[in-house]
Amino acid sequence: MKKIILLYFFLTLIVSTIQAQDVPELNYNQFKPWLEKQTDTVYVVNFWATWCKPCVEELPHFLQIAQELKEEKVKFVFVSLDFPKHKETRLLPYIEKEHIEEQVILLNDPNSNEWIDKVNPEWSGAIPATIVYKKNDLSFIEGSMSYEELTKTINSKLP
Repeated sequence: MKKIILLYFFLTLIVSTIQAQDVPELNYNQFKPWLEKQTDTVYVVNFWATWCKPCVEELPHFLQIAQELKEEKVKFVFVSLDFPKHKETRLLPYIEKEHIEEQVILLNDPNSNEWIDKVNPEWSGAIPATIVYKKNDLSFIEGSMSYEELTKTINSKLP
């Protein structure tokens, strides 16, 4: 019996350490600070969803570049626009399947007509959309990005 109890606790510990990352659900006001960092880091903020084919097609480029630049001052933030009710059934399994280790945020704010213009006045609301910025030097790209386009945009912000 003691062996079974020990095995249970051991397996519980292992499972809890390999679970997918915590994905906070934020409204726009809670998320807004991610768009206003005034540090020497380049922020790559990608708006996407698991149901968006162009989003999931470009995601490997982002993940590859994140790995290539992990020693640089570059931070990737993936802002999911998935429906909150699909967090457990679609978003978290997708993050685990694709081995996404970078920050993922679920933007849970139904007032998109109010916050889309606040994110960027040029944004129609279509995804994917990406903001690459360092302090006040900002690039906004609506639509898919190739590996080369993303690399060039990020490198333009690096020293």
